[in-house]
Amino acid sequence: MGIQILIVFVLDWLQPIKGELKFNPNLQQGYQQRTELEPDLLDAWEKIKWAEHLVWVHPVWWGGLPAITKGFIDRLFLPGFAFKYRENSVWWDKLLIGKTAHIITTMDTPTWYYWLVYCKPSVNQLKKSVLEFCGVKPVKVTYINTIRNSTIEQRNKWLKKVKDLGMKLS
Repeated sequence: MGIQILIVFVLDWLQPIKGELKFNPNLQQGYQQRTELEPDLLDAWEKIKWAEHLVWVHPVWWGGLPAITKGFIDRLFLPGFAFKYRENSVWWDKLLIGKTAHIITTMDTPTWYYWLVYCKPSVNQLKKSVLEFCGVKPVKVTYINTIRNSTIEQRNKWLKKVKDLGMKLS
C-alpha cells in the first residue's frame, strides 16, 4: 500500500480540494470566538487528517499566497485542530506531527530573484509559519517559473517534472 496523499490546489485546477469550496475565507472573530466550519471545510479537514503527505500547489501573487489560500488556512489551521496553545506558556503543541508536505509554486519571478530580493515570502509563510508550526516536516519546495513568457515545450517539461515528483511518492 502506498502513502496517503492529499493535494491542495489553489484556484480551479483539480480535485480533491480546490478553489470551488464554498466557505467564507474571513476569520471574522479571530481566535476569540470559533466560527462554525462550513461543510466543505469540514470535508477538507477530514482529508488533511487522513493524509500522510500534503501537496500544496499555488501561484505566487504579489510575492504571497492568494487570498483564498490564506483564508483556507486561517479558517482550518486553528487552535485545537492543527496546534494547541499550552496553558500559561508561550509554547504550543504541534498536532500534525508525522505528516510531510511538498509545496509546488508558480510565479513569473526568477527563483534566484524571489530568494535574494524578496526572501521567498509565500514559501516562508506556508512552510515555516503554517506547516512546520503545526508539525508537518519535512516540507520540500519546487519552484516553477517564469510562467508569463514560457513556451509550450517549457510547460510540458514542468508538467513532466511534477508528474515525476508524484511518481516518486507512489
